[in-house]
Amino acid sequence: MALINWDNSLSVNISDIDRQHKKLVEMINELNDAMRQGKGKEAVGTIINNLISYTRTHFTNEENYFKQHNYPDKDAHIKEHEDFINKVSDFKNQYSQGKIGLTLNVMDFLSSWLTKHIKGTDQKYSAYLNSKGVS
Repeated sequence: MALINWDNSLSVNISDIDRQHKKLVEMINELNDAMRQGKGKEAVGTIINNLISYTRTHFTNEENYFKQHNYPDKDAHIKEHEDFINKVSDFKNQYSQGKIGLTLNVMDFLSSWLTKHIKGTDQKYSAYLNSKGVS
């Protein structure tokens, strides 16, 4: 069962960013499925590592658009990215050390953060970048 279902409310009207957001949704759903199926620590750890790596790639892509087109809210947006990476990296380290397990609370954080970030913070840059010819 999908934790997040992609729909047009998550679109920012920029094709490569939408494609990346869809991939992040898939990865969070994959992590949720692994947790629910009781997959081992190694399998879950691999999914978490892949999620962190892909998230960094995605954030870098967005941030390059911000710099290229002088997006006025770029600093606040980048700070949200940094905070998320730090939080997920901390979660990964605690999970790897056996200090915490993969729980519904963690999955809720990941899914809520992503959907709120896309529908809120990311939607703010959509019209701006579209007006600069990014689609």
